[in-house]
Amino acid sequence: MPELPEVETVRRGLEPTLVGARIEHLLLRRKDLRFAFPDRFGARVEGQRVEALSRRAKYLIADLSSGEALIMHLGMTGRFIVEAAGAGPHEPGEFHAGLNRHPAHDHVVFDLGERGRITYNDVRRFGFMDLVPQEQLHGSVHFARMGLEPLGNALSGEVLAGLFAGKAAPLKAALLDQRLIAGLGNIYVCEALFRAGLHPELPAGVIATPTGRPRAKAHELAAIIRDVLTEAIAAGGSTLRDFAHADGSLGYFQHAFKVYDREGEPCVTPGCGGTVERLVQSGRSTFLCARCQPR
Repeated sequence: MPELPEVETVRRGLEPTLVGARIEHLLLRRKDLRFAFPDRFGARVEGQRVEALSRRAKYLIADLSSGEALIMHLGMTGRFIVEAAGAGPHEPGEFHAGLNRHPAHDHVVFDLGERGRITYNDVRRFGFMDLVPQEQLHGSVHFARMGLEPLGNALSGEVLAGLFAGKAAPLKAALLDQRLIAGLGNIYVCEALFRAGLHPELPAGVIATPTGRPRAKAHELAAIIRDVLTEAIAAGGSTLRDFAHADGSLGYFQHAFKVYDREGEPCVTPGCGGTVERLVQSGRSTFLCARCQPR
């Protein structure tokens, strides 16, 4: 599933064409994706101007001139193809590759008139779209129980310590809990824990004192999480299996992976001499170097 950096890459790629455009026509080539489209979806979207495009965790949110917010989730294989006026089709991103797209999976087409069009393509149809009033967005079923965003100053050592103090759950599981921190996924949590020298199976409370104050590792981990996400966004996200961004392009952060998907390879830490291992936590693969991340 595309993680926060991939979704942010798509958002930045869609923004120049989509924001300020009027959706002249909405073509739905099926009645549902993962879920059924909202009632009167086409009628509620057509004719509206896109006032802004934002991201919350792994969701894209388009503010419409009607006062409703169009919520979009890419699921496992969703992607947007932009066909701006006078240009060929592309997917948002900076690292270009040929489009591997089958029109049979083009499910939603946004006709933007003179701006061109944007097509939502989804092979497995795990993505979805919804409409909610903008003033009810944060209390909607999608976001009401969602934690803080991991980018920016909202995530700090003090905040991490407050969230994890006294928790016996594994550190990796706590970082993936969307009710605590929104948008972190398996790839970037593995990378952040390696950089911080923290074993993923340690109890989450290890980064806080008994009174809930942050230990040095809490400050370090918060900074590392922000750095890893920022670097991945700058690189255009990580292209793994199904992910593609909005200008046919490939993200290159995977070339900077230090542990993720590197089972059996030597640890990259100079002088370590260890080997990247894989273990399974809650059905997900976790990659680590036991020497750099002792228990």
